[in-house]
Amino acid sequence: MKNLILGAFFTLSFYTVYGQSGPKTSSQEVATPELAKKREASKKAVVSGYLSLKQDLVVSDSLKASKSAAELSGALSRFKFKKLGLVEMNAATSMRGKLILLANKIADTHSINKQREHMAELSEGMWTIIEKLAPENTLLYEQRCPMANKVWISDEKEIKNPYFPKNMLDCGAVIASVGAVQP
Repeated sequence: MKNLILGAFFTLSFYTVYGQSGPKTSSQEVATPELAKKREASKKAVVSGYLSLKQDLVVSDSLKASKSAAELSGALSRFKFKKLGLVEMNAATSMRGKLILLANKIADTHSINKQREHMAELSEGMWTIIEKLAPENTLLYEQRCPMANKVWISDEKEIKNPYFPKNMLDCGAVIASVGAVQP
């Protein structure tokens, strides 16, 4: 009997820490509809900040990229993860800290080449936690430039390479996607 109770306890504990799979909607993460709306707005601010930064690099505007990176850093700083197990929470929070540092590095420089270097690392990190950041009814794509072997995130299938927009604007391919748009 004691072994049965201990077994059930460990199984429940394991599921609580590791068994949380798949993205959760904002309404599954918080208790009230008002909090769900705030949560969605927070997710949209993060994704919008990232997509603005990517677009600024596509058009090679380092000043706008600095501003967008600062906005992304602020949005990431305000974003709080919800309903994650301990291990997943620690990993996500640690990654968010790295992303904030990278966004700040982009914001602090006006060298478009340095901004693109940091963007590559920022994009890889963002994709690792994108399921926790993506707003509901949003489809996001991970795209990759094979020439540079760098990835970025886009909200459209059309390739617009932020690393080599002058010479290879449409160089790349969609390699993954997350989310879905509801009809």
